Amino acid sequence: MPSKNQHVTPHPSGGWQVKGAGNQRATQITQTKKQAINIAREISANQGSELFIHGKNGQIQSRDSHGKDPHPPKG
Repeated sequence: MPSKNQHVTPHPSGGWQVKGAGNQRATQITQTKKQAINIAREISANQGSELFIHGKNGQIQSRDSHGKDPHPPKG
């Protein structure tokens, strides 16, 4: 089964949520964005998936790749 990308987004009732791509329900709801990012980063690292961090407006602010990078940095 392919791993799901993780998204950190504002939760409708306040706080922040960690949600797997395509999931209806949040995996975890937190008080702070930092808590949600830490949880999502751990999940995506374990699954080898992407982490997308959204702002309060829903736009993607940043992303973190934990998958098999087809173009790893040289050095």
